[in-house]
Amino acid sequence: MSNTKSIEHRGRIDSIDGNKINVSFIALSGCASCHAKGFCGAADMQEKAVEVYDFTDQYQVGDEVNVILRQTLGFRALFLGYVLPFIFVLLILIVLTAITNNEAIAGLSALAILVPYYLSLYLLRNKIQKKFTFTINKID
Repeated sequence: MSNTKSIEHRGRIDSIDGNKINVSFIALSGCASCHAKGFCGAADMQEKAVEVYDFTDQYQVGDEVNVILRQTLGFRALFLGYVLPFIFVLLILIVLTAITNNEAIAGLSALAILVPYYLSLYLLRNKIQKKFTFTINKID
């Protein structure tokens, strides 16, 4: 474990292409690690893959590694993906309800604001991706 607050997952190196390392890991929700997961059906396990850039040449395909993301970047992703769009929807809903006095128009407009928001996130994905950098540590 690292000393700074971080999100860590145990993974395996799938491929290495120059300095780009592809690592796959199983992302577990809190329910997935619960001993009663078979009874409630809420367990969530997904296989994820990330690209990590490393210039040390100390890793090989098949190595077990810890994939690390700083916790502050996790909060930034949460903010961009959920909190900011919620604020936009709520703001548009309140403003348009006050202006038009028509809840149907306000509600549809509030939902419609999500289309350009998520489209802009998609178009800016390369710029955003540069800020979300993963690191890896070899498991001994």
